[in-house]
Amino acid sequence: MEHEQHDFTKGSIMKKMILFSSPIFLTNILQTSYQVIDSLWVGNLLGPNALGAISISGTVVFTLLAFIIGINTAALTVLSQYKGAKDDTGLKKSLNGFVVILGALTLIIGILGVIVSDSILQLMGTPEDILPMAILYLRINFIGILFLFGYNFIATVLRSLGDSKTPVRFVLLAVILNTLLDPFFIYVLDLGIAGAAYATIVSQGIAFLYGLTYSIYKAGVPFTMPFLPAVSEVKHIFKLGLPSGLSMIVISGGTLAIMTVVTSFGEEVVAGFGAAQRLDSLIMLPALTLGSAINSMAGQNIGAGKWGRVGAISKNGLLLIALVSLSLSALVFLTAEYAVSLFVQDPATVAFGTLYVQTVAFFYPFLGINFVLNGVVRAAGAMFQVFILNILSFWVLRFPLTYGFSRWLGEAGIGIGMALSLMLSSLLAIGYYKLGNWRNITVLDDNDEDTERRG
Repeated sequence: MEHEQHDFTKGSIMKKMILFSSPIFLTNILQTSYQVIDSLWVGNLLGPNALGAISISGTVVFTLLAFIIGINTAALTVLSQYKGAKDDTGLKKSLNGFVVILGALTLIIGILGVIVSDSILQLMGTPEDILPMAILYLRINFIGILFLFGYNFIATVLRSLGDSKTPVRFVLLAVILNTLLDPFFIYVLDLGIAGAAYATIVSQGIAFLYGLTYSIYKAGVPFTMPFLPAVSEVKHIFKLGLPSGLSMIVISGGTLAIMTVVTSFGEEVVAGFGAAQRLDSLIMLPALTLGSAINSMAGQNIGAGKWGRVGAISKNGLLLIALVSLSLSALVFLTAEYAVSLFVQDPATVAFGTLYVQTVAFFYPFLGINFVLNGVVRAAGAMFQVFILNILSFWVLRFPLTYGFSRWLGEAGIGIGMALSLMLSSLLAIGYYKLGNWRNITVLDDNDEDTERRG
C-alpha cells in the first residue's frame, strides 16, 4: 500500500534510515537462515556427500547469476530516481525494460545451465562420489532459476519505491515453505537430493507468485504485460547495468583469489579461515544492508534534485555504520575464540581463526565506509566508477597485500593484509566521493532541469 512506501525527500533522515534499513537487515538474515536450514536438512538426512553437492551447486548458481545480480542493482538506482522525480511514465517504461532484459537473461542462463551443468561441475574438479548428485541438484535449480531471481527482483523494485517491509514477507514465506518441504520431499517422498532441489524451486516459486500478486494488486507497482523496450532504453539499461554486473564478477573473482593464498597454508588454516569467514558474513550484514538502503534513499533525492539531503544521507549513514560496526567489532574481538570454536574444534584451526578474526575485527568500520559512500555514488549512476573502485579494492589492494604479507609473515599475514586493504579501499571511496564527478552523471532521460549538479 502507498502508506508503506517511504518518501525519502522529506522528513528525518536518521529515523527513516533506521526504519527502512531494519527490514532489509531482517531479510538478509532470513536469506542466510534459508541456506543454513537447507544445509542442515540435507546434511542430516542425506549425508556429507549430498551436503557437498549442494554447496558446490550453490557456488555455480551464484557465479553465473552474479552478472544479472549486478544489473538488478542498477535497477534500484534508476527506479528510485524516477520515484524521487515523481515521473510515473518514466518509471513504468524503465520497469518494463528491466523486466524484459533481466527476464530474458535469466531464461537464457537457466537453459544453458541445464545443458552444461555436468561440464561445469567436471571442470571444477567435483569428486566422482559427489558428481551425479551435484549434476541432478544443479539442473533442477536451473529449471526454477526464474523464480529465484523473480522474487529478488520484486524486492528490489519495492525498495526503490521506499517499501522495505514487504520483501520480508516473501523471504519469510520461502524460508517456512523450504523448512517444511525439504524433509517432505527428501524423506517422505524419498526423492533424495532431487527432493531438496524441488523443495527449493517450489518454495521460491510460491514466494515469487505471492510477491508478484501483492505488488500489482496491493502495492500499486506499475507492472504491465511485457513489451519490447525501445533500443534507446536497452542501451540506457546496459550502460548502467554492464559495469554493475562486471563489479559482481570482479568481487567473485577477488574472493576466489584470496582463497588461493589461504589454501597454500594447509588444511588447518583453510578450516580456520572458513570458520572466520562465516563470522565475517554476519559482521558484514549491517554494512551490506545500509549500503542497499542508502542507494534507495539517495536515489530518490537525486531524482528530486535535493542535493543537500544527499549529503546529509551520507553523513547520517557514516555515523550509523560507525556506531554499529564498532559495537560489533568489539563483541567479535572479545568472543573470537568461542565463536570460531562453534564451527571447528581442532586447537590449531581455532587458534588461526581466532588470530584472523581479532586482527581484522576493528577494521570492519572501514568496510562500512565503503558500502555507505559507494551506495551514494551508485545512486547517482556512477556504476562504472564503482566498478573501477572494486577492481582497485580487490585486485590492486586486497589480493596483493594479503599475498605479500602472508609470504612475509606467514599465516598471520593473511589477516594483516586483509585489514590494511579494508582501510586503504575506504580511502579510495572517500577520495572519489569528495573529488569525483558522480554529481554530474545524468540517469533519467527527462531530467533536463537537473543538469546543474551540486555537491
